[in-house]
Amino acid sequence: MEIRTVTEDKKRFLPLLLLADEQEDMIDRYLESGTMYVLDDGGVKAVCVTTDEGSGVLEIKNIATVPEHQGEGYGKALIEFVAEKHRESYSILQVGTGDSPATVPFYEKCGFVRSHRVKDFFTENYDHPIIECGVQLKDMVYLRRPLQ
Repeated sequence: MEIRTVTEDKKRFLPLLLLADEQEDMIDRYLESGTMYVLDDGGVKAVCVTTDEGSGVLEIKNIATVPEHQGEGYGKALIEFVAEKHRESYSILQVGTGDSPATVPFYEKCGFVRSHRVKDFFTENYDHPIIECGVQLKDMVYLRRPLQ
């Protein structure tokens, strides 16, 4: 297994990125300014994009695993890689997600705890309803994990 930083032609991973953030113009807001990591294990299995949010906060803007390899530990491996790589430079690793039973428990298992929420984020920023596990996502839930 190898995790590498991608600096050019990040959009070639768009189909994978769209699994975690299903509107391309929302991905465009952070893709070029963010740092992209790709996990390769006999082929690309997962991607992650992070951004510096200031005040010692590193945010995971997008993390996605190829559907047929979900549940095999690739997402967790990427989070642990990012946490270890940035432990000296940042004090908090943060992620924003919908309040979904498919994603929040995953982050909690990775050591994140709920921090705050942005009311109506999904309904105000996306051009279509975002449905996950049969529920329309409305608020963005932020979870944080200390790095130091």
